[in-house]
Amino acid sequence: MNIARSILPVIAAAFGMAVLGAAAQAPSALAEVKPGMWELTGIPGSSAPQRLCIADLDRLVRFEHRSQNCTSNVISDEGRSTVIGYSCGAAGFGRTRIDVVTPRNIKVGTQGISGQLPFNYTLTARRVGDCAK
Repeated sequence: MNIARSILPVIAAAFGMAVLGAAAQAPSALAEVKPGMWELTGIPGSSAPQRLCIADLDRLVRFEHRSQNCTSNVISDEGRSTVIGYSCGAAGFGRTRIDVVTPRNIKVGTQGISGQLPFNYTLTARRVGDCAK
């Protein structure tokens, strides 16, 4: 048995996350933030900003695990800041803090375990328009 898998529930509990459960309702801090075309800087391994069509803001919350099925819960939601914990089964887990500077400019700090390795980075996301149809 892999040690990382056996301690995953313990670490997830320490982060205040539900290991199982339904997806969280959108936090009030993100109420004015809208899906669309977002320009992201700070993506690990990328020196240039990248533009992504973000149809679901949950992709920003769990950016490291954006292609995984995950469950999440809101840890705190105060004013223009929210902290969300999420779990993606064997793929890992994370804890993300989103600070809404304006509805078109947010900071995303995320950390956790992905592919049995730790991650910790901050993204700057700027909404640049609607997604192409």
